[in-house]
Amino acid sequence: MSEPDRQEAGRAVAAGRLTITVAAHAGYCYGVERALRLTDEALGRHGPPIATLGPIIHNPGVVDELAARGVAAVADVEQVAGGTLVVRTHGVPPEVVERARARGLRVVDATCPFVTVAQRKASTLARRGYVVVVLGERDHPEVIGLAACAGEDAVVVEDADQLDVAAIAGRRVGVVVQTTQTRENLSRLVAAITPLARETLVYNTVCEATERRQEAARALARDVDLVVVVGGRNSANTTRLAEICRAIQPRTVHIERADELHDVSLRGARRIGVTAGASTPDAEIDAAVATLEELAASDHEP
Repeated sequence: MSEPDRQEAGRAVAAGRLTITVAAHAGYCYGVERALRLTDEALGRHGPPIATLGPIIHNPGVVDELAARGVAAVADVEQVAGGTLVVRTHGVPPEVVERARARGLRVVDATCPFVTVAQRKASTLARRGYVVVVLGERDHPEVIGLAACAGEDAVVVEDADQLDVAAIAGRRVGVVVQTTQTRENLSRLVAAITPLARETLVYNTVCEATERRQEAARALARDVDLVVVVGGRNSANTTRLAEICRAIQPRTVHIERADELHDVSLRGARRIGVTAGASTPDAEIDAAVATLEELAASDHEP
């Protein structure tokens, strides 16, 4: 289930006074490509109406394109009158799929395989009597699905500081992780749990694609004067890339569209790095690079 190497090495573009380097790993991951392929196949096989529970991926441009083809993002199963329901990459609580099928909907499960593994680990821990601690963003759809699989006693934390000592003290504790988290955040949580729990079982469910993008972003940020992170602002993994880059290179900007670069100062920058979240299509990365080339040609320094 490893991700294909879509970019073996970062590419560099010379643009006047600038060198623009794209991270070695950036853009669509396997899970996103699979979800879009399954949605496209459903359109071809069954046609509209097709609905997704929330946006199929966290990229506004892609969601708008699918909407134009008859794929509507809805907030709840009850909003779907008939046809096909696509479960998006982030997954859903199991009871949501049951409700969809009970309403006679055709269900296409486009949950990222890495998320599916995390859900299974959470369910297994709960069945074995562990208190399951889910590390992730509390209101993120992936975390909501993980918590549902983890049972009624599940504890959701965004970092080690939120840990409820009373909920885990002296108990058998299992840990699963939102797939877009960092290893550092997981390590801090495990260090906080271990002295308190009677037994600790940790499943590192951070996905390979996430780790590759994060490592490539770190390497890029160390070597440039400005980092441009391309992707949806509602994308957890893209936001995490921006946080990682900003911690190393304070001149980091997160954009959704290439035209936002016209408002970004390039003053003093000679080396610009570009990276992108796992839900960002190549076309949006290419558009950002092309815009930077145009700005370099015009000596853009607001």
